[in-house]
Amino acid sequence: MTTFEHDSWVRAPLEAVWAFHSRVEGLVALTPDWANLRVERVTGPDGGANPDVLGVGARLELSVRPFGVGPRQRVVSEITARERDDGTAFFRDVMVEGSFPEWEHTHLFYGEGDRTLCRDRIKYRTPTGPFSPVADEVARAGFEAAFRYRHRALRGHVE
Repeated sequence: MTTFEHDSWVRAPLEAVWAFHSRVEGLVALTPDWANLRVERVTGPDGGANPDVLGVGARLELSVRPFGVGPRQRVVSEITARERDDGTAFFRDVMVEGSFPEWEHTHLFYGEGDRTLCRDRIKYRTPTGPFSPVADEVARAGFEAAFRYRHRALRGHVE
Protein backbone atom coordinates (compact mmCIF):
# COMPACT_ATOMS: atom_id res chain seq x y z
CA MET A 1 0.00 0.00 0.00
CA THR A 2 1.03 3.59 -0.57
CA THR A 3 1.19 6.11 2.29
CA PHE A 4 0.28 9.79 2.19
CA GLU A 5 0.92 12.10 5.18
CA HIS A 6 0.05 15.70 5.87
CA ASP A 7 0.98 17.65 9.03
CA SER A 8 0.00 21.07 10.30
CA TRP A 9 -0.11 22.98 13.54
CA VAL A 10 -3.21 24.72 14.86
CA ARG A 11 -3.30 27.30 17.64
CA ALA A 12 -5.81 25.41 19.75
CA PRO A 13 -5.46 22.97 22.65
CA LEU A 14 -5.68 19.24 21.99
CA GLU A 15 -9.04 18.98 23.76
CA ALA A 16 -10.70 21.43 21.34
CA VAL A 17 -9.20 19.75 18.27
CA TRP A 18 -10.15 16.29 19.55
CA ALA A 19 -13.73 17.32 20.29
CA PHE A 20 -14.09 18.87 16.84
CA HIS A 21 -12.91 15.67 15.12
CA SER A 22 -15.17 13.47 17.28
CA ARG A 23 -18.40 14.46 15.54
CA VAL A 24 -19.70 13.95 12.02
CA GLU A 25 -20.12 17.74 11.79
CA GLY A 26 -16.33 18.01 11.93
CA LEU A 27 -15.99 15.75 8.89
CA VAL A 28 -18.55 17.79 6.97
CA ALA A 29 -16.87 21.09 7.90
CA LEU A 30 -13.47 19.83 6.71
CA THR A 31 -14.60 18.41 3.38
CA PRO A 32 -14.06 20.72 0.41
CA ASP A 33 -17.24 21.89 -1.33
CA TRP A 34 -15.96 20.47 -4.64
CA ALA A 35 -16.39 16.95 -3.20
CA ASN A 36 -20.18 17.51 -2.94
CA LEU A 37 -20.30 15.37 0.21
CA ARG A 38 -23.63 14.11 1.42
CA VAL A 39 -24.01 12.27 4.73
CA GLU A 40 -26.49 9.50 4.03
CA ARG A 41 -26.45 7.75 7.41
CA VAL A 42 -24.35 7.59 10.56
CA THR A 43 -24.70 4.68 12.95
CA GLY A 44 -23.07 4.42 16.37
CA PRO A 45 -21.31 1.36 17.75
CA ASP A 46 -24.58 0.33 19.45
CA GLY A 47 -26.53 0.59 16.19
CA GLY A 48 -28.22 3.84 17.16
CA ALA A 49 -28.52 6.63 14.62
CA ASN A 50 -26.49 9.85 14.71
CA PRO A 51 -24.22 9.32 17.73
CA ASP A 52 -22.80 12.37 19.49
CA VAL A 53 -19.28 10.90 19.31
CA LEU A 54 -17.86 8.76 16.52
CA GLY A 55 -16.54 5.91 18.66
CA VAL A 56 -15.05 2.56 17.67
CA GLY A 57 -17.61 0.74 15.57
CA ALA A 58 -19.35 3.87 14.27
CA ARG A 59 -20.25 3.55 10.61
CA LEU A 60 -20.54 6.47 8.19
CA GLU A 61 -22.43 6.04 4.95
CA LEU A 62 -21.59 8.93 2.66
CA SER A 63 -21.73 9.85 -0.98
CA VAL A 64 -19.61 12.21 -3.04
CA ARG A 65 -19.79 13.64 -6.52
CA PRO A 66 -16.42 15.32 -7.11
CA PHE A 67 -16.73 18.52 -9.14
CA GLY A 68 -20.34 17.60 -9.91
CA VAL A 69 -19.16 15.11 -12.55
CA GLY A 70 -20.61 11.65 -13.02
CA PRO A 71 -22.89 9.72 -10.72
CA ARG A 72 -22.69 9.99 -6.91
CA GLN A 73 -20.10 7.60 -5.46
CA ARG A 74 -20.99 5.68 -2.31
CA VAL A 75 -18.41 5.62 0.48
CA VAL A 76 -18.81 3.59 3.66
CA SER A 77 -16.29 4.07 6.43
CA GLU A 78 -15.97 2.54 9.89
CA ILE A 79 -14.11 3.85 12.94
CA THR A 80 -11.79 0.99 13.97
CA ALA A 81 -9.68 2.63 16.69
CA ARG A 82 -9.96 5.66 18.97
CA GLU A 83 -7.66 6.52 21.88
CA ARG A 84 -6.98 9.60 23.97
CA ASP A 85 -4.03 9.86 26.35
CA ASP A 86 -2.34 12.71 28.13
CA GLY A 87 -1.12 14.97 25.32
CA THR A 88 -1.96 12.66 22.41
CA ALA A 89 -4.99 11.26 20.66
CA PHE A 90 -5.82 9.36 17.50
CA PHE A 91 -8.60 7.66 15.67
CA ARG A 92 -8.63 5.48 12.58
CA ASP A 93 -11.25 4.94 9.93
CA VAL A 94 -11.23 2.23 7.30
CA MET A 95 -13.12 2.45 4.02
CA VAL A 96 -15.24 -0.67 3.73
CA GLU A 97 -16.88 0.43 0.48
CA GLY A 98 -15.72 3.06 -1.98
CA SER A 99 -13.39 3.91 -4.81
CA PHE A 100 -10.21 2.56 -3.17
CA PRO A 101 -9.72 -1.21 -2.76
CA GLU A 102 -7.83 -0.46 0.47
CA TRP A 103 -7.99 2.69 2.60
CA GLU A 104 -6.94 3.29 6.20
CA HIS A 105 -6.93 6.88 7.50
CA THR A 106 -5.30 7.58 10.85
CA HIS A 107 -5.88 11.01 12.39
CA LEU A 108 -3.13 11.77 14.96
CA PHE A 109 -3.06 14.70 17.37
CA TYR A 110 -0.18 15.85 19.60
CA GLY A 111 -0.92 18.59 22.11
CA GLU A 112 1.74 21.09 23.10
CA GLY A 113 0.19 23.69 25.41
CA ASP A 114 -2.18 25.85 23.40
CA ARG A 115 -1.09 24.27 20.09
CA THR A 116 -1.80 20.92 18.49
CA LEU A 117 0.05 19.10 15.74
CA CYS A 118 -2.47 17.41 13.44
CA ARG A 119 -1.19 14.58 11.30
CA ASP A 120 -3.24 12.70 8.74
CA ARG A 121 -1.78 9.40 7.54
CA ILE A 122 -3.54 7.52 4.78
CA LYS A 123 -2.49 4.06 3.67
CA TYR A 124 -4.24 3.22 0.44
CA ARG A 125 -4.21 1.21 -2.75
CA THR A 126 -5.67 2.57 -5.96
CA PRO A 127 -7.49 0.29 -8.38
CA THR A 128 -5.12 -1.84 -10.47
CA GLY A 129 -5.09 -2.05 -14.20
CA PRO A 130 -3.43 -0.33 -17.14
CA PHE A 131 -3.98 3.14 -15.62
CA SER A 132 -2.65 2.26 -12.17
CA PRO A 133 0.44 4.59 -12.24
CA VAL A 134 -1.76 7.48 -13.37
CA ALA A 135 -4.32 6.65 -10.68
CA ASP A 136 -1.58 6.86 -8.01
CA GLU A 137 -0.50 10.31 -9.25
CA VAL A 138 -4.07 11.58 -9.46
CA ALA A 139 -4.81 10.27 -5.95
CA ARG A 140 -1.75 11.98 -4.46
CA ALA A 141 -2.57 15.30 -6.17
CA GLY A 142 -6.14 15.06 -4.90
CA PHE A 143 -4.97 14.30 -1.37
CA GLU A 144 -2.57 17.26 -1.41
CA ALA A 145 -5.34 19.66 -2.39
CA ALA A 146 -7.93 18.18 -0.04
CA PHE A 147 -5.65 18.14 2.99
CA ARG A 148 -4.37 21.66 2.45
CA TYR A 149 -8.02 22.68 2.46
CA ARG A 150 -8.88 20.52 5.48
CA HIS A 151 -6.10 21.88 7.63
CA ARG A 152 -6.87 25.51 6.67
CA ALA A 153 -10.56 24.91 7.45
CA LEU A 154 -9.66 23.29 10.77
CA ARG A 155 -7.79 26.44 11.82
CA GLY A 156 -10.90 28.48 11.01
CA HIS A 157 -13.05 26.27 13.26
CA VAL A 158 -10.81 25.80 16.32
CA GLU A 159 -8.44 28.77 16.53
